[in-house]
Amino acid sequence: SFAGLYLGSLALGVTLVSLRGSKVDILHLLFGSILAVDTDAALFVAGVCAFTLLMLAIFYRGLVTEAFDTAWLQVNSRWLPALLHGLFLALLVLNLVAGFQVLGTLMAVGLMMLPAVAARCWARTLHGLLLFAGISGVFCAWFGLSLSWAASLPAGPSIVLTASALFLFSVLCGSRSRLRALF
Repeated sequence: SFAGLYLGSLALGVTLVSLRGSKVDILHLLFGSILAVDTDAALFVAGVCAFTLLMLAIFYRGLVTEAFDTAWLQVNSRWLPALLHGLFLALLVLNLVAGFQVLGTLMAVGLMMLPAVAARCWARTLHGLLLFAGISGVFCAWFGLSLSWAASLPAGPSIVLTASALFLFSVLCGSRSRLRALF
């Protein structure tokens, strides 16, 4: 389940910090410090982003099939479902660990989930969902940083607050929102 994967990723992040011998404050581990990112962390996040986009470009059809029709994939191939599922989980954990570097554990999960769920309330196709989620993630990061600077707020929580506001707006007003369909 996602909760088990999240707890495992959190344990991995704590282990990585403890093995390195860093004197990172636990609040920094949980909430991050996006404005204090050093060059090494920025290069690590950029590398993870490039690797993830490359893997998505190469295995796009397989990952989509694995996500939406696992039974068909298992019938038509013996080794491919396990490989694709492992790739998906590896990419997820790798991106969570990269997010831990910049945003902290709590903020990384919020920023990973909120734009995707908001996009689900608007988009009708998978391509539209991916495009909307990507653009809204970039917008939330930019607007959250601008809000942080203008109102003297912490940057990480401001970004996630912006993504939460987009999520709430999408759930209430989205053209494909099930909550909107009730009214």
